[in-house]
Amino acid sequence: MRHGGGSRAVGITLLAALAASQVALVVLNPVLPEIAGDLGVSVAIAGQLRTVSGLAAGTAALLSGLLAARIGLRELLLWGIGLLGIGSAASAVAPDIEVLAAAQALVGVGMGLSYSAAVAATAEWSSPATRSRTLAVALLGPPLAWIIGMPVVGVLGEASWRVAVLVVPVSMVGLAAALLLARPSTPPAARRAGLKSVLTYPGVARWSSGELLAFSGWAGSLVYMGALFVESYGLSVAVTGVALGVGALVYVPGNLLFRRWVDEHARLLLVVLALAAAATVAVLGAVRPSAWFTLGMFSILSFIAGGRTLAGSARGLSLAPELRLGVTGVRTAALQSGYFVGAAVGGVALASGGYSALGIAFALLFVGAAIPHVVSPVSDAPASPLP
Repeated sequence: MRHGGGSRAVGITLLAALAASQVALVVLNPVLPEIAGDLGVSVAIAGQLRTVSGLAAGTAALLSGLLAARIGLRELLLWGIGLLGIGSAASAVAPDIEVLAAAQALVGVGMGLSYSAAVAATAEWSSPATRSRTLAVALLGPPLAWIIGMPVVGVLGEASWRVAVLVVPVSMVGLAAALLLARPSTPPAARRAGLKSVLTYPGVARWSSGELLAFSGWAGSLVYMGALFVESYGLSVAVTGVALGVGALVYVPGNLLFRRWVDEHARLLLVVLALAAAATVAVLGAVRPSAWFTLGMFSILSFIAGGRTLAGSARGLSLAPELRLGVTGVRTAALQSGYFVGAAVGGVALASGGYSALGIAFALLFVGAAIPHVVSPVSDAPASPLP
C-alpha cells in the first residue's frame, strides 16, 4: 500500500519519528554524572541505564513483527513514540535509580517499536521510484538528533538533568506525533512477521549478520573515539566534543551522496563501503601524527558509515516485502546489539594492544560485515511493489 502525500513530506515525518527515538534513548548520556549524584549512586551504576533501555529496545524490535497483522504502521509509530514520551516524563520525576531504570525500559520499548516501524514505513509509504530518497531523508533523523539534541541537553542539563530529560525528548515526540496525526491511518499488513519466518526468509539471516558486524564496528569506534583524542593528543573534553561533532556532521552527506546508487547496487556498496571502513579504521588506530590527521580519518569513517547504513537499510527492505516490519525489527535489534559487541571487542583490544589493536579489531568487524554480501543468491533488483 502507498501512503498519501509526497515523498518529501513522508521523509520528514519519518525523520522526526527517528530523531525522537534516538534522542529519547541517549538523552541521559551527557548528564549521567548529575543523575548519579542526585540519586546517590556511582556513575558506573547510572551508566547501566543505557544497558536497560538498549536491551528493552532490542527485545521490542525483535517482537515488533508479531504486531504487523494487528496494527497499521502509523498506529504502531504513534504507540511507540507515545511510550517514548511517557517514559521520558517518568524519568524526569523518578525518585530513585530503580524507578528511573523502569522508566528507561519503557523508553527502550518505545524506541524499538517506533524505530522499526519508521524504517519499514519508508518503503510502505513510498513508491519504488521515490523509496531511496525517502529512506535517505528519514535516516537523517538519528544523526540530527545527536548534532542538534545533545548540545541542547548539555545546556539544559546545567540547570537540571530532570529538565533536560523531559524537555528535549518530549518536544521531539510532540513534533513527530503532530506530523503523524496529519497523515491518514494505515491498515495492518496481510501477514504477521514473526522472528522465525523473518530469519528463514532467503537472504535475511546473511544480511542481518552483516548489519550486526557493521554496527559493532561503527558503534565501537564511536565509543572509543573520544578517549583516543584525549589520550593521544591531550585535548580537553570540550575540544574533543567539538571534534566528534565535526566528524558526525560528515555522516549526513555520506548518507545523501550514495542514495543515487542504492536501488541498483546496494549489495556492491555493502561490500565496497565495509572494506573501505575497515581500511580507514585500521589507519585511524595505527597512524596518529596529529589531531588534524585523526579528525580527517574519523570524518572519512563517518562519511563511509553514512553511506553504508543507507545501503544496508535499502538492502533489507528489498529482501522480504511482505515481512518488512519484521526485517526492520531485526535491523533495530542488530543496531542495539552493536553497541554491546563493539564496546566489548574494543575494550579487549585496547587492553591487550592499545589503539593499534583497537583499529585492527574494528577493521576485522567491518571485513566480516562484507563477507555475507560477497556471494549472495539474492539479486539487487528492486522487489515488485505489493498491490
